[in-house]
Amino acid sequence: MQRRTLLIASSSLAALSACGTAPQISDYANEKPIFDLKSYFSGVVDGWGIFTDRSGKVVKRFLVTINCSWNGDDGVLDEDFVYSDGSKQKRIWRMKKLADGRYEGRADDVVGLGTGQQMGNAFRWGYTLNLPVDGKVYEVQFDDWMYQMDDKVVINKATMSKFGITLGELVVNFKKRA
Repeated sequence: MQRRTLLIASSSLAALSACGTAPQISDYANEKPIFDLKSYFSGVVDGWGIFTDRSGKVVKRFLVTINCSWNGDDGVLDEDFVYSDGSKQKRIWRMKKLADGRYEGRADDVVGLGTGQQMGNAFRWGYTLNLPVDGKVYEVQFDDWMYQMDDKVVINKATMSKFGITLGELVVNFKKRA
């Protein structure tokens, strides 16, 4: 009886562990179309997004226009946000393409360096953002995943966390202008 209980407990633990395995960028290496970050984020890209809290409730909607330019491996992604409450925000990413599909970037409201990697149709981007909330500023970690759907559309899903605790999610649908 004890052996059977131990076997069931071990099997359950193994199943739960498998469910908790986080995706890796290499999981998307063979997916198409290939996401060429420099090519996609060149020119003007529009985005429509939502922030949700931990329960999944939409707490903010926004539009973003990104003016993108590259000089060799150095890029500028100039983002203008307009939120559903009428507030506006600007973020300018200064990006650098590195070897093996890797990128790094800086922005004024980002703590340190953002780093990411592209494989297949996906791009994973991680950074810490100084997020203003009710007159205070909090350092929040972003784990961004972007997936290229076709030559015009990229879907971005990000998890926001602090001290390893998920605060909410961000979803943005990008569309490249002609």
